[in-house]
Amino acid sequence: MSQAPLVLVDGSSYLYRAFHALPPLTTSKGLPTGAVKGVLNMLKSLRKQYPESPFAVVFDAKGGTFRDDMYAEYKANRPSMPDDMRVQIEPLHQSVIALGFPLLCVEGVEADDVIGTLARSSAAADRPVVISTGDKDMAQLVDGHITLVNTMTGSALDVEGVKEKFGVAPEQIIDYLALMGDSSDNIPGVPGIGPKTASGLLVGVNGGLTELYAQLDIVPTLPIRGAKTLPAKLEEHKEMAFLSYQLATIKIDVPLDIGLDDLQMGKPDHDKLAELYTLLEFKSWFEENQRDAKRSGQEVVAPVAEEAAVDTELKYTTILTQADFDLWLKKLNDAKLIAFDTETTGIDAQQAQLVGLSFAVQANEAAYIPLTHSYMGVPDQLDRDTVLRALKPILEDPNKLKVGQHAKFDMNILANCAIGGDQSCGITVQGVAFDTMLESYVLDSTATRHDMDSLALKYLNHTTTSFQDIAGKGAKQLTFDQISLELAGPYAAEDADVTLRLHQTLLEKLNAIPSLSKVLSEIEMPLVPVLARIERQGALVDANLLGIQSVELGEKMVALEREAFAIAGEEFNLGSPKQLGVILYEKLGLPILSKTAKGQASTAEAVLAELAEQDFPLPKVLMQYRSMSKLKSTYTDRLPEQINPRTGRIHTSYHQAVAATGRLSSSDPNLQNIPIRTAEGRRIRQAFVAPKGYKLLAADYSQIELRIMAHLAKDEGLLHAFRNDLDVHKATAAEVFGVELADVTTDQRRSAKAINFGLIYGMSAFGLAKQIGVDRKQSQAYIDRYFARYPGVLEYMERTRAQAAEQGFVETIFGRRLYLPEINAKNPALRKGAERTAINAPMQGTAADIIKKAMIAVDSWLTASGLDAKVILQVHDELVLEVREDLVDQVRDEIRVHMSDAAKLDVPLLVEVGVGNNWDEAH
Repeated sequence: MSQAPLVLVDGSSYLYRAFHALPPLTTSKGLPTGAVKGVLNMLKSLRKQYPESPFAVVFDAKGGTFRDDMYAEYKANRPSMPDDMRVQIEPLHQSVIALGFPLLCVEGVEADDVIGTLARSSAAADRPVVISTGDKDMAQLVDGHITLVNTMTGSALDVEGVKEKFGVAPEQIIDYLALMGDSSDNIPGVPGIGPKTASGLLVGVNGGLTELYAQLDIVPTLPIRGAKTLPAKLEEHKEMAFLSYQLATIKIDVPLDIGLDDLQMGKPDHDKLAELYTLLEFKSWFEENQRDAKRSGQEVVAPVAEEAAVDTELKYTTILTQADFDLWLKKLNDAKLIAFDTETTGIDAQQAQLVGLSFAVQANEAAYIPLTHSYMGVPDQLDRDTVLRALKPILEDPNKLKVGQHAKFDMNILANCAIGGDQSCGITVQGVAFDTMLESYVLDSTATRHDMDSLALKYLNHTTTSFQDIAGKGAKQLTFDQISLELAGPYAAEDADVTLRLHQTLLEKLNAIPSLSKVLSEIEMPLVPVLARIERQGALVDANLLGIQSVELGEKMVALEREAFAIAGEEFNLGSPKQLGVILYEKLGLPILSKTAKGQASTAEAVLAELAEQDFPLPKVLMQYRSMSKLKSTYTDRLPEQINPRTGRIHTSYHQAVAATGRLSSSDPNLQNIPIRTAEGRRIRQAFVAPKGYKLLAADYSQIELRIMAHLAKDEGLLHAFRNDLDVHKATAAEVFGVELADVTTDQRRSAKAINFGLIYGMSAFGLAKQIGVDRKQSQAYIDRYFARYPGVLEYMERTRAQAAEQGFVETIFGRRLYLPEINAKNPALRKGAERTAINAPMQGTAADIIKKAMIAVDSWLTASGLDAKVILQVHDELVLEVREDLVDQVRDEIRVHMSDAAKLDVPLLVEVGVGNNWDEAH
């Protein structure tokens, strides 16, 4: 068992997963290549991991298999292969072969059967076998020497892993699949039996299908929900269960005219790879292939069509001497633009420690300066504080332009890096003029993920070294200071180099669209240091109060649980969809409003909410219970654990490149989702407190999206209401219901508010009827009357739909774009969804731009004035400040001015300001 393992790759599984899971990639001529790139990446990674191993990469052959003869409906519900996937098969196969991997396609059977036969062959019996797949069916092959690995997720399954994941041993997997079926392959199984029931049955009879059917009499005694009805169900579908067993069984006796000697890796065919990489436009791999060919003494002539494939030598340096450092200091001082990146011990910018820095000033050349690597045998590194003191003037020079990838993180790390042990003496990075993450986001917020790996692949056709490649995965993953400099140096240098190269590509694209270039330079980039300061400031939280609230919520949950048991007439697990489904639909006979993909009656939150609205008591109790549970687990229990031990505060992270509309989001913790419509939710805000001698001040835009709607629609009725400081919801109610303003009732105002906001979000007559409690005909009449009174709104909507369909995007007042790929879709549901987004996005996006501009203005004013007041939170259209008590009146007046002046609309921007000892009081 000391031999290198036999590695068997389920190529078909990875082809499908790469196609559907990875970002789409096409050549300049429109040839799809993303799946090829993904599978080859996986194979290259495996090859590095098992350099001495024999390999087989196995794909399904064309045509049917013996299972189709056995069961005509086998895989019948699987959609046909997309054309964009089909055209990638041949170049993928050719690339696999050219890299030297043995490739197998055997007619009449599936790739699983070929892999099973090789894994269980006598030739493989005396060595480990690694099956690389994402297919759960393969778990039946696992034994003492066969392991499954999923290269895409980093997970591995041995015998114990199979038991933990599926609840049964590997030798029971076929029986498990036979009972529960497999919708992806259209294996029928036994209707109504899911994973838990299947595993419970097999464990209960301590065997497989044969043992189960021989002991049906003991099934009712097993601890399985609905066990009493299972014997009849099993008996009824016995024939189908045993057919499913045959369909799910992987063959291990496929006649194969090959041995392990045929599975040894061959030498790469550099000429063929050059041809393929040119066709596929894999430029970095083309360059890598050229270098590998030269090392092996070959000369590969690039195909004529490949003009861009140049043998570019990467010059990455790890700096360990003062002479090298002095050389790079001169380069940084002379550079017009510096790409920089930090390497740290973690991803929490407020607690992670700096390990090293990397820089690039020209493409394909970069340096890494290690500072605190600490593994055994690490070479001597330059003194940390000496290096940081030397870099500080460069990094803090506002005239020395810099570019980063998610630079806010690096700015916070350097601000917290405590030179000479002085926590207040960090590096305040200035001059960050560009951020490649934000350049990509502004260019197209919907097109791709904006992390470096995705951007490098999309814009540079370059596959970066992943952190997992050098640090490992899972519980044994190393922190960066534990990684050898041989691996860490090139990895870190690549980060800076790729950042610079991405910037050069992305800025050119942005400059071609001046409005987007302006959004980047006037909104997103100036906001970066503002958000960095807010994150470092943090918010003070009363942990004791949260603890008291947590106990109270727990007591309320216990009471609600008892109430649920009383209504149901029995105890059950409130968190179990299966048990809950039995209680709601089988025992209480509630109407089934929706079903899951497997045909089960749904117990999803939206379904329970609808049932609660229909006055069914148990769903009402369950909704209350779930609300309390979420508050407890997400906030009252969790927030005290997230208090930073160094600062005694909570530091959220704000994200600029997540929401497609431009809205900021927050995480760790997410402070934008604390519910404020319930008393319990508002109480959590009471735990966000002002320190002694200070107050919290909350400044919130009033009805900002409706005001933006009035501006965009130029509707005289709405403009009049806002210009005259009328209650716009009462004004709408007066128009829609045909009454005098003074006679509008509370219910009429509530309905008008639903109409005002509902139309912004594209609500239909059906949705409005449901929300305000009238029939559909009446709600349609309200909508018709609304548009009759506010014709400018209808004209805006129609105009926006038409513009979106013509140009494929909509814009905010400031020029931010949201692309709408489904706006001309043939599918009506997709098209209408895109039309609703087209109408709403300019309002949401403009509101996002306005609060961002307000944050920049407020931060500039506070910095210039030196007032003892700081922004500690941003939530939607609201800013929360911590203000010294004697300055409250001054700050209140000033912040209204700065926020109101953030945009010039045809209606006033109204800012409501509250003050209190805690966040809730400030409202």
